[in-house]
This record gives sequence, structure tokens and C-alpha cells, in this order.
Amino acid sequence: MITHLGLDGVLEGALGLGVDIVGTAAALAGDLPGAPLRQRVVSLDGSPVRSGTGRRIGVDTETPFGSLEFGPRDILVIPGPSATDEALVSKLLARPETVRAVEIIRRAADSGTTVAASCSATFVLAATGLLSGRAATTTWWLAPLFARRFPDITVHAGRMVVDSGEVLTAGAAFAHTDLLLTLIARLGGGALAERVARYLVLDARMSQSRYMVLEHLRGTDPVVRAIQQHVHANLNRQLSLGELARAAAVSPRTLARRIRDQLGVSPTEYVHRLRVGQATTLLTTTREPVDTIAAAVGYADPAAFRRIYRRHTGETPTATRTRAAEST
Repeated sequence: MITHLGLDGVLEGALGLGVDIVGTAAALAGDLPGAPLRQRVVSLDGSPVRSGTGRRIGVDTETPFGSLEFGPRDILVIPGPSATDEALVSKLLARPETVRAVEIIRRAADSGTTVAASCSATFVLAATGLLSGRAATTTWWLAPLFARRFPDITVHAGRMVVDSGEVLTAGAAFAHTDLLLTLIARLGGGALAERVARYLVLDARMSQSRYMVLEHLRGTDPVVRAIQQHVHANLNRQLSLGELARAAAVSPRTLARRIRDQLGVSPTEYVHRLRVGQATTLLTTTREPVDTIAAAVGYADPAAFRRIYRRHTGETPTATRTRAAEST
């Protein structure tokens, strides 16, 4: 049984897509031996919930979440409630109903149930302790906050889905699609997940990185702004940590701490992100060869550039260029 838990403020699109993906998979596959694709939508008290836009969303059972039975063959899926910044995340985690949900989720996991969450619901999942010592992802712009709140969790902000076995996490709201396809592949095999994706015209997206708007990530920290300006002014050459620290007028240790606090990454990763961002612009606005663009953004080794580019964007430079051409 796949159970979708609707918390108050749930994002309608994520919940609806999750239900549609499971329903489509069930229709395409029929009953799977040992793991039939059945599903239900539930709430904490068995009553309808209000979505993030205030709409009333019905549930499939009046039985409260805490009274439901879960076992090793079950999957609990939690789409994110509407919480787009630090204040709203803090409010979400402090709600009495969230505290109650955290305890019930932990009990379900203790019974062997697989638990999966996306977007801001990853904070709820992290609050259970089930992600401690594991890797996870979350909404890309909330990743630094996630890392600060839960320092014992390794955050992969660029990933759409991180599968840690009995717990899975996904990124921003529509990464819930990728999360459900991952679960369908686990239950019915990769071929079924691919059929569902084709039937619903869902593109494969391995990374959130290409959606990371650098203007948003820079914020107002003067150290981060200084590094960004220095890197862009020296894109075609290598930059040491010492040089970056001097450009920001801080020590290397302070530089690393400030970038980690603001962006949740190391200075080296931030420099790679800036270089890859400029490479993306060049790939989509010029006809320069990929190797030429690699050199222009500071990578003397084209093969290394391709590896780093793919790690940060989830696709090859050629794929980026082809996708941009097809969209014009």
C-alpha cells in the first residue's frame, strides 16, 4: 500500500501528481505479485485538509493517521506543505500537528515501512531522526537551511532524488514526480516506470542544479558577492582559496564558513557552480565548440569540464545546447 499523507498546507500539484502516477502505474501494470499498486490519501485526523492555496482536499479514510497500520511492504509518501522560506519552515516544524506527525512517521518506519518525502516535507522527515547519518536532498533554495538545522545529514542540493534505502527524499515541489517514479521502479521495475513517464509525458530529470538561480543564491552577503565578482572577472584561469580570500578581504577559514553558511557548499563547489553557470550561458547563446567554452570558463581539461558540468546540471554540455535549440 502506498499512503500519501496530506499535511495542512500541502501543495496540490505534488499530491495530485503522486496520486496520478501511482494510478497510471496500476492501470498499466495490473496487480504486481507481492506488491499490488494500491494507494490511499490520508490526513492526521481523518478529516479533509486545506492545501497551500486554501482549497479543501478530501481523504480516502476517516481513520486518523496514527491509527493506521503500516508494515514492511508499505510505503509512506509525504508531499511538501507550502513553506518557501526559513520563517515558514520554522513555523511548519513548530506546529503541534507536525510534532504529532513526526512521532507517527517514526513509528511507521520502525515497523519496516519505507518513507519518502519531497520539498519542505523533507524537513519533517529529517525531524524524525530517520535521516541522521544519511544523505538527502531538499528544495534547492532551502538546502543551506536544511544543512544548518540537520548537520548530521549530508545534503546533495543538486539531486532530484536521493534514495537511501528505506528513506527517500526529493527536491522542489515537482521533484515529487521523480520521487514517485523512483518508487514505481522499485515496486514494478524500471520498464514500468519508463512506461508511466512516457504515458504522462514526464521528462527524466536527474538534477535540480540547472534550476538553481545564482542571483537567488548569492543573497546579500558581501563576502559571497565579492567572490562571485572575482570569479567572473577571472573565469579563464585557476583561482586558489588564498586568492579568493584576499578578494573578499577575509581569512580562508572565514571565507569557507561564510559560503557554507550562506549556500551550504564549499568555496570550491561555489566556484564550479559559477563557472558552470557561465558555461551554460555560452552553450545556449553561442556556437563556440564545447572545448573552447571549457577553456573560457577555466577548465584546461575538456574531459574534466564535461564531468563537472554533468555533475552540476545532470546533463552533458551537448544536451544543454540541443535542449536550448529545440526550445527556440
